[in-house]
Amino acid sequence: MKTKMVKGSLTVEMSYLVPIILFLFVSLVQATFYFHDKAVLAGAAYETAVVGSTKMREKEPPDEETLAALCRERIGRKCLLFSGTTVEVDLEEKEIIVKIRAARRGFSVSVEKRAAVTDPEKKIRDARKGKEFASGAFNYITGADFVSGGLPDTDASDQ
Repeated sequence: MKTKMVKGSLTVEMSYLVPIILFLFVSLVQATFYFHDKAVLAGAAYETAVVGSTKMREKEPPDEETLAALCRERIGRKCLLFSGTTVEVDLEEKEIIVKIRAARRGFSVSVEKRAAVTDPEKKIRDARKGKEFASGAFNYITGADFVSGGLPDTDASDQ
């Protein structure tokens, strides 16, 4: 038995399929922009947190507004779908927290990155002092020698 195709049945089927296919395509493009923007914001937040943790060791550490301006500068040149970014920087004693939020038409992206404030120079100096002390080569000037005016004499025959 042969089945006859009714004229216009393909049109009816396509009228159901085309909107579904277009919806899937637009959703895919929207998801791509979402993840792109999230990656860009995460990179800018982490970079700001690391720069802040490095600058915290300086004599004049940066304030929250300086780091927020740095983050806005890094975001400002990027092509982002989500506009209206807000940047919040929290400076704590041992950690820097950078929070970024961007929104557009009911969708929003938020990122939070943290960086520890470290002092590697102090740790390296302490480790070296410990090694020298353990090996018996602790050759720092003692308080008594420093007060007396210099290093102790090692060769008494010179006098």
